[in-house]
Amino acid sequence: MNGENSHNNTSNNSNPQNNLIENTNHQNSSINNQKSIEQNQNEKPRESKVKITQNPKKFLFVSEESLSGDLAWQIQKEGHEVKAYIAAQSDKDVYDGILDKVEEWESHIDWADVIVFDDVGFGKKADDLRSKGKLIVGGSRYTDELENDREFGQKEMERVGMNILPHYDFTSFESAIEFIKQNPGRYVFKPSGNIASAQKGILFLGEDEDGKDLLQILEQNKKLWAKKIKKIQLQKRAVGVEVAVGAFFNGKDFTFPINVNFEHKKLFPGDLGPYTGEMGTLMYWSQPNEIFNKTLLKIKEDIVKSKYVGYIDINCIANSKGIFPLEFTCRFGYPTISIQMEGIQSELGEFFYNLAKGETMELKTKKGFQIGVVIAIPPFPFDDPKETFIYKDLSIMFKKPTLEGIHIGDVKIINDNWTIAGESGYALVVTGSGNTVEEARKQTYKRVKNIMIQNMYYRTDIGQKWSSDSDMLHTEGYLYGNKT
Repeated sequence: MNGENSHNNTSNNSNPQNNLIENTNHQNSSINNQKSIEQNQNEKPRESKVKITQNPKKFLFVSEESLSGDLAWQIQKEGHEVKAYIAAQSDKDVYDGILDKVEEWESHIDWADVIVFDDVGFGKKADDLRSKGKLIVGGSRYTDELENDREFGQKEMERVGMNILPHYDFTSFESAIEFIKQNPGRYVFKPSGNIASAQKGILFLGEDEDGKDLLQILEQNKKLWAKKIKKIQLQKRAVGVEVAVGAFFNGKDFTFPINVNFEHKKLFPGDLGPYTGEMGTLMYWSQPNEIFNKTLLKIKEDIVKSKYVGYIDINCIANSKGIFPLEFTCRFGYPTISIQMEGIQSELGEFFYNLAKGETMELKTKKGFQIGVVIAIPPFPFDDPKETFIYKDLSIMFKKPTLEGIHIGDVKIINDNWTIAGESGYALVVTGSGNTVEEARKQTYKRVKNIMIQNMYYRTDIGQKWSSDSDMLHTEGYLYGNKT
């Protein structure tokens, strides 16, 4: 590239007329590009073609906060009827112009063929409705506790024979601080118990061998955090590849293939900045591998007893010493479900209807890899009413009128105009696929470049660690069905 610039400079200096022509052409090109963008912005964004179902059903989505609108919208586009309930007042305008939203959900129970609970916390309701014969996706008392209570989750992992890391649970910050002083080491600090989703991102990975960095963090923040977090867990830190495996469950068995995914949880490239939950993920679909066999498969019978239907995932640290499960996710992941939709070829409405009925089926998926990137604006990942006020109703524009790989976050569409809704700043998820990770990256980031939102930001390195991560996982045999 430097050679080209040098060549152009030499040419322009030797012939001033060329310089004038080049500048004029550049100006004309810029004007034409601007006109093209303006024309495209006036066009209604074109959605990718969706196969319309021949057997439409009625789906009721029940949410504490706006999470599953992208999935609901896809099912609606397949020709099914969809109603959505969102409890959070801050999300009341999310999905306006996209979904049929209701003010309360229980009067619509008889209307629905399938009720979808998209987060933990609905376990009792889900169990009660299943006992009455309703088709339910998501939620059970048992799986809620697996995810919400880290201490319970770790005990269940150990009970069924998973190889867990040493961990210690506390009900006060003072007792956790004293423990580290008496037992110096590298720990991971995690909130536990039934907490708001925003508090789940309050994690800290200790780097100091004597634990002094974590001690300082806890001492400085104990008064603030103690108001929000009543139970905490310290887990011995292990170094390795963080990888998750997950699968859909029909109440009786797992549905294959499984999903193997690598989350990028911090805000900035290079794993810098605060935890966000997830800024992007690399994934692929696979037949059961060694990680699945040594983790999720071991707890299958207990999931059967709970009658849970939905997606369940377990993330792990894998290294030469073994596979160490960290925590369960007993619900759809966000943005995981949107990225999975990039790779799923089955009709989603039909799939979830049959899943809720307990039918055995195979999920049709693409070969290769899928990548998803979260597009955010301020105040994400924080709560800031002033920033929210500035960016609310901000326009979302596309340079070319195509919605390939575009998945909605907190968005509304009024008179064909896409705008920011809610208060989170979680705008879009952009996905792409490829036979190789690099092909998936190129397609995904090409689609990202088509989006125009003022002050949007995203990670540019999703999937870049695949080469080194996969080398270790392949060497240890963890990505295959049986380790020899």
